[in-house]
Amino acid sequence: MPSTPDRSDTSISRATPAIADDAAARSEIARIDALSTHHDPVHEGVRVRWRRFGTDTTKPPIVLLHGGHGSWMHWLRNAEALSTERTLLLPDMPGFHDSDALPRVAPGEDSLPPLLKALGGTLDALVGVGAPIDLGGFSFGGLTAARFAVQRGAVRRLALLGSGGHGTLRRMTAQMINWRAAPDREAERAALLHNLGALMLHDTAAIDPLAFEIHDISCHGTRFRSKEVSQAGGLRKAIDTLGVPTLLLWGEYDVTADPRPLVAQLASEGPNREGVVIDGAGHWVQYERAAETNARLSKFFG
Repeated sequence: MPSTPDRSDTSISRATPAIADDAAARSEIARIDALSTHHDPVHEGVRVRWRRFGTDTTKPPIVLLHGGHGSWMHWLRNAEALSTERTLLLPDMPGFHDSDALPRVAPGEDSLPPLLKALGGTLDALVGVGAPIDLGGFSFGGLTAARFAVQRGAVRRLALLGSGGHGTLRRMTAQMINWRAAPDREAERAALLHNLGALMLHDTAAIDPLAFEIHDISCHGTRFRSKEVSQAGGLRKAIDTLGVPTLLLWGEYDVTADPRPLVAQLASEGPNREGVVIDGAGHWVQYERAAETNARLSKFFG
């Protein structure tokens, strides 16, 4: 029977003081952003914003995809560490934050192929068609990365963090709040803060002004419906098709899965797979346990 994470101390009332000082959070986002160069290639009319960190051109770049209701800032606490010896490319995927929205698909049609097409076309404009890359993805971005790797090819290694598409039960113990329906900004902020604790982070100490600012900005910039894609499954098929070295990394208290049995199962189903569960972390593992996640990714990507 799936274990249930203890969420007893994650509440709006206890976490609210953490969002008071957002000026420092915005300053930190600006500082990390200033370390990057911005690129805006267009593929078939869709502009995608890419941020490039690092300048090493002797090794294949690392490409990391953010999660649903996210942006490049899902990797804010990882960009410096991972770009010291490698070039790191972080997109806002189409329909998110600084990138263009995609045309609507017909009802019942898979919405991911147009995103993958725009993502692949703009990446190839930056690095060259068929250029090898190392690839990673978080949450919705994990499933997206796996399917992107199948479509594009030339992926040497794949890292999946709290990936969607696994097809097993969630462990949600708190209902998400529709922040878009909030009557005013105060109620909206409270709803966003609640969702941050209910889904993304386990330790209330991790729900700090920076985490909230990233979540707030990214949610407001989201125009792509990712939930249906993540819950439709397909992760196993994609990584089985790829057969490349794969890191499967979850936080211990990730409510989108029961991490230990899931990681063990996925890692056992194919060769060259490494399963890792990081203690004390929730879903947004690369933020909540940034140092350990950075070390794991640096070692895996080499």
